[in-house]
Amino acid sequence: MTAPAGQPYEYQRRPLVEPDWTRFPGWRTVTAAQWESAQWQRVNCVKNIKQLRTVMGDLLDETFYADLDADQQRLATMSMLIPPQMLNTMVPDRTPDTESFYNDPVRRYMIPVATDRDLDWPSHPHASRDSLHEHDMWVAEGLTHRYPTKVLAELLSTCPQYCGHCTRMDLVGNSTPTVDKLKLSLKPVDRYDAHLAYLKAHPGVRDVVVSGGDVANVPWKQLEAYLMGLLSVPTVRDVRLATKALMGLPQHWLQDDVVEGMQRVAITAQRRGVNLAVHTHVNHMNSLTPLVAKAVRTLLEVGVRDVRNQGVLMRGVNATTADLLDLCFGMQGEAGILPYYFYMCDMIPNAEHWRVPVWHAQQLQHDLMGYLPGYATPRIVCDVPFVGKRWVHMLTEYDREHGISYWTKNYRTSIEKDDAEALSKLHAYYDPIDTLPESGQDWWRKQVADEG
Repeated sequence: MTAPAGQPYEYQRRPLVEPDWTRFPGWRTVTAAQWESAQWQRVNCVKNIKQLRTVMGDLLDETFYADLDADQQRLATMSMLIPPQMLNTMVPDRTPDTESFYNDPVRRYMIPVATDRDLDWPSHPHASRDSLHEHDMWVAEGLTHRYPTKVLAELLSTCPQYCGHCTRMDLVGNSTPTVDKLKLSLKPVDRYDAHLAYLKAHPGVRDVVVSGGDVANVPWKQLEAYLMGLLSVPTVRDVRLATKALMGLPQHWLQDDVVEGMQRVAITAQRRGVNLAVHTHVNHMNSLTPLVAKAVRTLLEVGVRDVRNQGVLMRGVNATTADLLDLCFGMQGEAGILPYYFYMCDMIPNAEHWRVPVWHAQQLQHDLMGYLPGYATPRIVCDVPFVGKRWVHMLTEYDREHGISYWTKNYRTSIEKDDAEALSKLHAYYDPIDTLPESGQDWWRKQVADEG
C-alpha cells in the first residue's frame, strides 16, 4: 500500500525562546539586567569587524572576516550596525562556528559578505539607488506623496540597525565606499513643521506612515510632539509607526518613558477616532524572542490598535513556504504581530542575490493559502517603480524568458498630475537575471554590451 502523502506543510507550535547570549565569548559576563537595558544594547552595537571579533572571540576563522571586509570595501550599500539583540538570534540554538554562521538566515541579510552576492550580476542593469523614486516625490523634505490619500514621512536618516537590503540605502545610514549617501538638510523641527503644513493644506491625505530611518532613533519627546501634531490635523485618520527596532531592539519600546508616551499618544488617537498602528519588519522566525513578544504586548496594552509586519522576501533568508509559514505562525500565534505584507526585495544596487522572480513570489502566495487564519494570511506584493504596491498576481503581461513583467495602476503620483497617459502606461519590473533561462541571460548580456 502507498503511504499517506501527508500535508505539504506540517504545523508544529514553536514557543519563543531568548537565546543564551553568554554562548558568545564577548558576552560571557553580561547580566540579564544589562541585556534588557536599551542603553546597554545601543552602546554595545557591533559597528565594524573589530567589534565583531571581540564578540565572537575565536569562533569564526579568518576566511569569514576577509569575506566580510571584501564586501564592505566593494559591495555593501549599508554600513554595519547590529544590536546585540539581533546578533544573538544568529545560530540561536548553539555556539556558532564558521559554517553555521555563514548559513544563518539572519546573518545573510544583516552581515552580508562578498561570496553571498552574485558576482556575475551583483546589480540588475535597471537597479537604482532610489528604486521607488521616493525622493523624486518629496513634497517637503522627507515627505513622499506617492499615493493619492497617503504620505510617507521620513523623520530621520538613521536606524538602530542597518539591513543590507535597505530600500532607502541612498539616504539611510552612513556612507560606504560604494555609496555616498544623501543628507537631510533641515533642522528636525523645521522638517516636521513642513510636514504638518503640507497635511493641513492637503485634506485629501488621510494616512501617514511615520518612518525614516527608524522612529526608535527619534528622541521620544520629539517623536511624541510630531505624533500629537499629526493627531491635531482633523483630516488625518490613520497613523502608522514604522520600526524594525521592535524586533531588533525591543528594549527601546519597553523603556518607561516610551511606554508612558505611547499610552498618551494612543489615548489621544482613540479619543479622536484615529487608527494608530505600529509596523515592524521581521524576516525570519529566529528573530522572534520573548522580549520581542513582551514589547509587542506592551504596545497593545497601552492602546495601539495593531502591530503588523512588513517583511521582505529574500533568497537564502525566507523565500520558502516553510520559512514563511513558520514565521507567520510565530508572529500571529506567539508574538502578537499580524502578518501583513511580504515585499519582493527592491531593485537597489548589489541586491540581485536576494531578489526572487515574480513567478516565485506568485508560487509562494499560492502555497501560503489555507494554513493561516484569513486575517493573518500575508499578501505578497511587488513595489513597482512609479506604480506602488501590487499583489504579485496583478501583473498585466509577463515575459518569463527575459524576466520582464508589466504593470498598470489606477492613480497618479504627485509628480504625474498633468500626465494624461499615467493611467494607461505599462510599467516594467525585472526578475533577477540569474533566475532566467540561458537564452534570457544571453539577451541581457547583449543588452549590457550594446549599451556599454
